[in-house]
Parts: sequence; C-alpha cells; structure tokens
Amino acid sequence: MLPTISILVIFTAVILIIRREQGKHKHKIPKEPFPKKWRFLLEHNIPFYAGLSQADKDRFEYKVHEFLLNYRITGIQTEVTDEDRIMIASSGVIPIFGFPDWWYTNLYEVLLYPGHFNLDFETEGENRNIMGMVGTGYMNGKMILSKTALHAGFDINNDKKNTAIHEFVHLIDKADGSIDGVPALLLDKPYAIPWIQLIDEKIKEIREDDSDIRPYGGTSRIEFFAVISEYFFERPKLLAKKHPELYAILEEVFDQDMDGRVLKKSKTEIGRNDPCPCGSGEKFKHCCGGVHF
Repeated sequence: MLPTISILVIFTAVILIIRREQGKHKHKIPKEPFPKKWRFLLEHNIPFYAGLSQADKDRFEYKVHEFLLNYRITGIQTEVTDEDRIMIASSGVIPIFGFPDWWYTNLYEVLLYPGHFNLDFETEGENRNIMGMVGTGYMNGKMILSKTALHAGFDINNDKKNTAIHEFVHLIDKADGSIDGVPALLLDKPYAIPWIQLIDEKIKEIREDDSDIRPYGGTSRIEFFAVISEYFFERPKLLAKKHPELYAILEEVFDQDMDGRVLKKSKTEIGRNDPCPCGSGEKFKHCCGGVHF
C-alpha cells in the first residue's frame, strides 16, 4: 500500500492534469468583430461563402471565427498565412454549416505540411503520396493537411476534389465512435440501410469503371463517404443530375440544399497599388494583398 502522503500527491497531480486538459478544451466564442481582412479572403477564395445570402455570410464568418479560436493550426516546415487559416477554417465549417451548434470535439490541432507526405509524416523521400490525414493513436485529435492540396481544393474549379473538406468529413464520420462511412450522428436510422446499400452499389460501379465518381471512392465505404461529400460541396448541381439518389441522401445528412446555391468567387479586379477593400487605408499590396504579392 502506498503511504497516505503519496496517495495525496498522486491524487492532486491527477486533478491538476484533468483541470489543465479541461481548460485546454473550453470552447471559446468570438467576442471581437470579424476582421475585414478575413472577409476579403473569404470573398476571393471560398466559392461556398461568396454564394451565400448576407445573413448566411454573417453566420459563416462567425463559425470561421469560432473555429480559429478553438483549433490550433501549426505549420510544419512552412509558414501559416491568414489565407491558409481561412481555407482550413472554411473547410471545417462547410460540412457542418447546416448544424449551428456543431463543433469538432475530436479535434484540437491541424498540422499544415508544405506538400505531400508519407505514412511516417516525412516531407522528403519516397512514397510521399498523402495529401491529408486524420490522426489516430498518439496523433489522435490532430489532422494533417498538405498546403499544396489545401490551396488546390479551392483554386481548381470543377474537379470535384477538396482534400481539406474530405478530412473534415472523416472527422464527422468518426464522431459517433467509428469511421465506417455511416455518420450515425447525422443520418437518421430510416436512411442508414438505404445509404449502405447505395454506397455498395456505387462502389461497384466505380470498380467496374462505370462512374464519374473518382476512383479513390471505390476503395472502401469510409473513403466513398468522404469522396462523395467532396463532390456534393464542389459540384452539387452535377451530382444532383448524375446521381439524384446520392444527392438526396447527402442533402439530408448535411441539411443543406447545395443544388440551390450558386458557388462563385468574387471577380473584382484590384490593382496592387489600389486602396485595400478592407478599409484599412493601406495599399492592397501592403494589406490583404500581401499574400499575393
């Protein structure tokens, strides 16, 4: 038996650790106005945001602000810019935009790598073909994203791909305790069996090379859910046309009418020496345009 003093020391240490961990995860809410510079970055980088009504834009800004207050973003061998932060936060907000009270209880940090990496998280050498990953084991609670893939997800139009959204969908899938392609917390029970049957049917089509859904979706139910979610948020009108059953269930899962949205980026042309549209009074190249020049 341990001496009483040792038991007290251990008990006190455990309590301090628990309190420290609870303090780390205390949810923060925005108290300051949304920065104008961030709004500019949303308008020019995030088609989902640019196509929203003003009321929904205000709510999207709040959720992005909330995300950045609660989840750490750390650069690994790369600098994290405001543009990176806005893209990561938007990628997390887009899939849960239909659920105002949702937040990722299974995430506390996003690690941003300069490019692709391998299973050992190395950024140099062979087999660097991973663009994003949800951590497990000692990496639980972390997400790893390639900066190259993050930007490509928003810069390249019409490719049905967005790596960051893909990884956040994995977190949604994981929220019920297991990653299995069936997001039980968002999918009503009557839809569960038809969803699984539809997934298996569509995976078969992919494997028989009879589908426009990208091949990675045919590797498992888990990856199919993430891949088809990318399609849903990137090319909703095309998905509704080619795969109406899939679209209908995803609309229920995410509680969003994506087919009714216009996805676009701001096309306003701003010269490097023009006044910054955020209202700072500085030239664009010295303010919001700093990430471009």
